[in-house]
Amino acid sequence: MDVRDIDLSLRFKYGIHTIFLFVDPSKTFSRIAEDLLEALGASYPSGLTTSVGSPDKTELPNDPLQIRFALPKIPSDLSQGWTQLDVGETDAPVNKGIKDNSVIAFDFYPEDADEGFEPEFPVDIPKFEEDVEEQ
Repeated sequence: MDVRDIDLSLRFKYGIHTIFLFVDPSKTFSRIAEDLLEALGASYPSGLTTSVGSPDKTELPNDPLQIRFALPKIPSDLSQGWTQLDVGETDAPVNKGIKDNSVIAFDFYPEDADEGFEPEFPVDIPKFEEDVEEQ
């Protein structure tokens, strides 16, 4: 893959995983979903882990159209949750205001889901605790 100066470096998050992709800002989200699914299949063929303490894995979908994307409600605090991106066939990062180094969560829309299904965008945010020395 050739990386061009105009490509965006985007961080796609699911569970404990972060996948870095270089994306043409005018590439449609459906094409981005194809690239993401290809990268996931190559790196995590047995599925994705949602949390460090759980051995459970989420199976990868067969169809990239089952991938949904979301942006952080507060970009500087990912623990505040996610807002699903409403993307159509021609939408691309450039029309959604997505900038270089943005974080985008993703989730999978089950094939058998009803119209009321809401993706959860499970993202495990690392928490850093300071070591306190007792004297």
